[in-house]
Amino acid sequence: MLLEEAVTAQPSSQSGDDSSNVSTPVRVDVGDQPADILRFALDAFDRGGVALATLVEIRGGAARALGSHVAIAADGRFCGYVSGGCVEAAVASEALVAIAEGADRNVTYGDGSPFFDIVLPCGGGITVAIHVLRDAEPLRRILDQVAGRVPAALRYSPETQSLELSDCPQRTCWQGAEFVTVYRPVTRVIICGMSIEAEAVARLAKTSRWDVVLPNGFEGDLASMIDGFTAVVLLHHDLDAEERVLDAATASSAFYVGALGSARTHLQRSDRMQKRGFSRQDIDRIKAPIGIFGPTRDATALALSVMADIAASRLAAYG
Repeated sequence: MLLEEAVTAQPSSQSGDDSSNVSTPVRVDVGDQPADILRFALDAFDRGGVALATLVEIRGGAARALGSHVAIAADGRFCGYVSGGCVEAAVASEALVAIAEGADRNVTYGDGSPFFDIVLPCGGGITVAIHVLRDAEPLRRILDQVAGRVPAALRYSPETQSLELSDCPQRTCWQGAEFVTVYRPVTRVIICGMSIEAEAVARLAKTSRWDVVLPNGFEGDLASMIDGFTAVVLLHHDLDAEERVLDAATASSAFYVGALGSARTHLQRSDRMQKRGFSRQDIDRIKAPIGIFGPTRDATALALSVMADIAASRLAAYG
C-alpha cells in the first residue's frame, strides 16, 4: 500500500466534528527526549487518556526526524515536537478530537496539506499519525529497555490502530503498511581528567541531559560502563594519566573516543599505543586533537567543540 493511500488527512474543521467539549491545548515543557515524552504519555494515560502523535512522513525539508513524537493528554496538556514548534498546537487540537471520538487519524501540514494557512518555514511537508493509546504496556516496556541501555522499537499499524513491540531495525522506517519507531539509550559521556576543561564539558553535558560519568579515581571495571551509545572524553595533560581509560575505550564499542592534545602529542600517544599492542585501525578511532573545531583557548570553547563533535558523531552513527 502506498504511503499516500495510508495517510490521508481530514482536518476536523472540515469534517463536521463537534469540538465543543474538547479541551484547549496547553504546552507542558518536558523537553524533546523520547523517553520524557513517553513518560508523560504514560502518566496521562493513567489520568484519563492520551494520544501519541508521530511524524511518519517528510516531504522535502523538516525540522525533526522521522519518529518524533507529540504526546497529548485528554485534558489538553501536550509535549514534544514533530516540527519546529509551528504545528504542534494544531496537532494537539486534532489529537483531542481523536481522543473524544476514540479513533486514530492522520494529518498533513505544509506541502500537500489541506491546511493552507499553516506553512512550514522549511518549505516542506509532513504527515503525522495520531494514535489514541488503548494499551500502555508497550510504552512501559520500551522505557524499561532503553533505561537498561538496550535499543527498542514500537510498531504502529494504522489498519488495526494498535501499537506493539517490534524487532529493532537500523533506522525508524515504514515496513509495508506499518510504521516502526526506533528508540535508543541516551548518550552516556565518560569524562576523564582533573581539569577545568573536564568540569566545563561535564556541566554542558549535564545541561544537555546526557548520562555523565566522571570515573576519576575509579578502580572498578570501566569497560562495563562503555557501550555503543557511549562517548569517552579524555582531558588529561599527561599521557600516563589517560592510559588506563584510553585502553579500555579503544577496545570498546564506544561510538566516540576523543583525547586532548596537539597533533604532536597524538603522535606520541600513537607510538605508545602501538608498543602496547594496539593496531593502526584501533588508534585511528581516536579523535585527537579532540573537538569539532580548534584550537581553543578557553574551557568553554573547548566544551562546546567537544559536545558538538560528540553530537555529530552520534548522528552519523545512528541518525
